[in-house]
Amino acid sequence: MKKIYFVMGLFFVALSVFFGPKLYASLTQKSLGSEPVKTAEISTELSIATFAGGCFWCMEPPFEKLDGVYSVVSGYTGGEEENPTYDEVSNKQTGHVEAVQIQYDPEVITYEQLLQVFWRQIDPTDNEGQFVDRGPQYVSAIFYHNEEQKELAEMSKRELTASGTFQEDIVTSIRPAMTFYQAEEYHQDYYKKNSLSYKYYRNKSGRDDFLDEVWGKDREIEFETNSSYPSFTDDELKEQLTDLQYKVTQKDKTEPAFDNEYWDNNEEGIYVDIVSGEPLFSSKDKYESGTGWPSFTKPLVEENIVAVEDRKFFIVRTEVRSKHADSHLGHVFTDGPEPTGLRYCMNSAALRFVPKEKLEEEGYGEFVELF
Repeated sequence: MKKIYFVMGLFFVALSVFFGPKLYASLTQKSLGSEPVKTAEISTELSIATFAGGCFWCMEPPFEKLDGVYSVVSGYTGGEEENPTYDEVSNKQTGHVEAVQIQYDPEVITYEQLLQVFWRQIDPTDNEGQFVDRGPQYVSAIFYHNEEQKELAEMSKRELTASGTFQEDIVTSIRPAMTFYQAEEYHQDYYKKNSLSYKYYRNKSGRDDFLDEVWGKDREIEFETNSSYPSFTDDELKEQLTDLQYKVTQKDKTEPAFDNEYWDNNEEGIYVDIVSGEPLFSSKDKYESGTGWPSFTKPLVEENIVAVEDRKFFIVRTEVRSKHADSHLGHVFTDGPEPTGLRYCMNSAALRFVPKEKLEEEGYGEFVELF
């Protein structure tokens, strides 16, 4: 049976490479229609930015890695048609473009900084599409959500024109934001879920060759942000983490069941990311799952948890990563107890336990009242 699954997996990968990932998506996925992103689900403490830069697969990665960015959603916007499908946007004149909507903390990263990253992902002189993708659904645009964003976008466009970076006119449009429709799940975090076909598509698109030629070493920008979480180089992580902690958090490995630090820990306190220290889970939500790994019914701080579809070994699972450190933590399953029905099955090697009596001392005083 395993051989059958393996052969089937190779067959679908081959189809994706043969047809090209974008065409393969159109041929194989079930397009049931998109749904508008509901503003009620967006935290009032966060701001929203919406950018179109051609294929939304390629626009997610550069923003998701930024400190202060909480989510990047692929979708469709700019047209009047409600709940468009990928196929409709690709083959009909819907007026929609492929875009990404970003939730970010303006106290950590500014809209001006997001604009700087945006310009370094696109060809702003092309009004027929972006790179290998041609057509009105692939043109570049900035969708502003308020007057301040409009003024900042227009200013950044003028500055880019004045810089002389591009010899041709900057044609990227600056438009008022319209209803944003979240694209089908297949397209969300495509670069993580289908890394092989994404790399093939990206390499063939010509995007990286163009950006490297225009921006060179200035293509990647590092910002001084107000994030309270530290960042480390790979060499620094290898020095400060044990071999197991490094393999789990950085290489997505899994530690042995029943032979790890916290699977049977019953003390009261919270669990934080071993790399960044961001709070992740509470002992209040920990339970004995019988799996041999620490298990929780819900996160302590929802914003610090990132769920990613994991298709390794041809099995669809939901991987759990930390937001700020991007550490691999484990997986979440739907066989947990009430009230959530979820089982966040974590690796002890990705966590550090802070007992309740040390919360204040270690800077987690806001959680003392839990106990």
